[in-house]
Amino acid sequence: MARRRFQKGSLRKRGKRNPVWELQWWADVINPDGTLGRKRESMILGAVSELTRKQAWKLAQEHLRPLNQGKISPMSDVTFGEFVERHFVSNFLPTLKLSTKRKYLSTINTHLFPAFGSIRLCEIGTLDLQRFVLAKMHSGLGWESCDLLRNLMSKVFNVAKTWNFFAGENPASGVILPEKRPVREKHVLDHVQIQRLLDALREPCRTMVLLGLLTGMRVGEILGLRWQDVDLMACQIRIRQTICRGTINTPKTKGSWRLLPLPRAVVRALVIMRPDSTQIGDTTLVFSTAQKTPLSDTNLLHRHLKPAGRKIGTPWLSWHTLRRTHATLLQLAGGALKDAQAQLGHTKLSTTLEVYTLPVPDHQRAAVENLARMVTNGDESDQRLDELPPATQQIQ
Repeated sequence: MARRRFQKGSLRKRGKRNPVWELQWWADVINPDGTLGRKRESMILGAVSELTRKQAWKLAQEHLRPLNQGKISPMSDVTFGEFVERHFVSNFLPTLKLSTKRKYLSTINTHLFPAFGSIRLCEIGTLDLQRFVLAKMHSGLGWESCDLLRNLMSKVFNVAKTWNFFAGENPASGVILPEKRPVREKHVLDHVQIQRLLDALREPCRTMVLLGLLTGMRVGEILGLRWQDVDLMACQIRIRQTICRGTINTPKTKGSWRLLPLPRAVVRALVIMRPDSTQIGDTTLVFSTAQKTPLSDTNLLHRHLKPAGRKIGTPWLSWHTLRRTHATLLQLAGGALKDAQAQLGHTKLSTTLEVYTLPVPDHQRAAVENLARMVTNGDESDQRLDELPPATQQIQ
């Protein structure tokens, strides 16, 4: 932003009993509608009894030098709450997915408005945000939730800067979180648990779980699956929509628009479920209520999936477990990491590797034994191990 013209300022005496030197100048400000304006600012330089006019002018020029050098950004009178309510919520949130929009609104109302709602955007600094995030973490909020607070504040300031409501550096970019420590252990189902789980479930939840395990689809993608997206002859399905809390939306990311192969086990299950062709329309869902409305993933989780998980000894079971199990077992079955990325619909390969793929202890041990045989020639190493003296003699 180009700086305004050079200012010398206006110096005057103020007061009669104890007069002081007052400096006045024009400051650039950002108006509530985002346009650039100017307003009169003033400050007291000192008492007339202690400063001559020449000394007061020298102090005035020192104060105005950063302004004349273009080092001072325009200030905004818009508060955080005003900007978020009038502009961010109404003009930015509608561009996001429904689930993301709901999460952002909940976070704003629960955490950000109480802390920053009445403070001007230009008055919120990095140290303020650092203290805020650490206080939330010390109060018991999880690392991921605090990371969301930091990222959401960063997004608010980026949008404010893009729309000319904020002219400084993004204060959230300098916020540092403590080292992330895993709170929950990640789990995957093994072959025995998968079979027991399928035996414990009833339709349509059983086929939904089978679909999640063998294709890696998100629960929203399973709920949004239409019969017109299923090609039973070619054994494949297309992911074209998702359902979140009963609302139909487009897939989560660009990589989520994908074509997936259908294993024979899933094809057989879908053939049994498939209604007569006269009952299938362009919007007919594969999984729906008796009234042909979308199912609720939350109800299915707490009424069917969780009880079945507790029954087979896996109380940590969730819809997300199915995707993690698919990624892990696909690798054991000989699939490449890129195959798992395509199946899960991830944009970044690192997400598939770091979040969804877990080591399997038995497979890991077998791989180490294979490595040992390659390095030590197998039989010779076993013979040498038999000839080693007892551990106590080795120590002596």
